[in-house]
Amino acid sequence: MARYNGPKTKISRIFGEPILGNGKWLGKNSNPPGMHGEKRKRKTLGEYALQLREKQKAKYTYGVLEKQFRKTFEEANRRKGITGENLIKLLEARLDNTVFRMGIAPSRPAARQLVSHKHIEVNGEVVNIPSYQLKAGDIITLKENSKNRSSITSVIRPKNPKFGWIDFNETEIKGTFITYPERESVPENIKEQLIVELYSK
Repeated sequence: MARYNGPKTKISRIFGEPILGNGKWLGKNSNPPGMHGEKRKRKTLGEYALQLREKQKAKYTYGVLEKQFRKTFEEANRRKGITGENLIKLLEARLDNTVFRMGIAPSRPAARQLVSHKHIEVNGEVVNIPSYQLKAGDIITLKENSKNRSSITSVIRPKNPKFGWIDFNETEIKGTFITYPERESVPENIKEQLIVELYSK
């Protein structure tokens, strides 16, 4: 699957939930996409289809391509603990996702762009790899000369207090990745066990 750059509402309607954006139009039209979406009922999916759907949902949510997603899963499987929970922790520890969670960018695609365009520093060094895996104690900041760009600073918002695994100082535009989050703290509606079962076939 190539990185998706099409209509976000279309993806939300496929999954029946706002996995990309706020889904403000989802309530008005929750039918499947397509010309005959209103007449077409959602089918009862089989086991494999449900597992594949859940993987696709996770990939769309975090903006990860198949090869990278599989590598992340393999790393999650190598680590101690529950593989599915490890997978979510690793996805949450991506640099682009953390920039989004801190409130520096309004969305994951916007966060990925900030990282790719070298606006973000980790521990004082510019990192332009969105998939960069953060470790506990890593300090994330907006590059000094980027702090003067209103196109970047105007969209910065306060960090959601629910995200206790990261700290963010809005004034300094500086945050810390404190630790990997516990699964129950991550709000994404992803059934990671289905992904584990899919890759275990």
